Amino acid sequence: MAKFFFIFSFFALLQSVVFCQKKFKDTLFVTNDTIKQKGPIINSAAKKDTLAKKKHDPTKGTLYSTVFPGLGQIYNKKYWKLPIVYAAVGIPAYSFFFNRTWYNRTRFALGTIVNGTYTDTSVLKKINSELRNLIFSNGVLRYDSANIASSLIEIRDEYRKDEDYSLLFFLLFYALQIVDATVDAHLKDFNVSSDLSLRIKPTLISGPSGTGLSLVLDIHKPKPKALFDTR
Repeated sequence: MAKFFFIFSFFALLQSVVFCQKKFKDTLFVTNDTIKQKGPIINSAAKKDTLAKKKHDPTKGTLYSTVFPGLGQIYNKKYWKLPIVYAAVGIPAYSFFFNRTWYNRTRFALGTIVNGTYTDTSVLKKINSELRNLIFSNGVLRYDSANIASSLIEIRDEYRKDEDYSLLFFLLFYALQIVDATVDAHLKDFNVSSDLSLRIKPTLISGPSGTGLSLVLDIHKPKPKALFDTR
């Protein structure tokens, strides 16, 4: 009886040891997997893209302003400059077309006087009403044709000169707004440190006076702050 009980106890103990070892291995395996899988997997490329600041492209600012005035300023978010740009470009453009129109009107009137076709009623109606009232009175020339032709030549040349000046100013201001957009785009990412100081301090200067007063503008990068307080 004692022998049977001893054998039964031996097999029960052996089975218990095997079960405990198996359970320990399974627990260790799960624990290792849990430790290995703990924490999210960070994609370095995605992290780099997220943290990287998108830089302002000066080429786009230049291209936009070249295509249409003011687009570069919109791209740079300098909206307050739009009225200035449109006034600087729009006024010479309007002046150019105004002078161009009157140049053509004066030239046509001059041609009718020089060629003598003003006697034709259909041609006479094509002359601008303001010019027609200056040239004719009840269908008759106010002055002789030579004097009228000379006056019309002076008026035509004046409109032509103003037209050329208008075109010159238009091109100048068009180029300036492109330059302005380009410079703003280049300075968009320029980080000016807030740590700027103007200090007045006495300075020793070699000379008869010996002492002097200097204004020092201190421009430097801000000192990096410690992540942990070591004090």
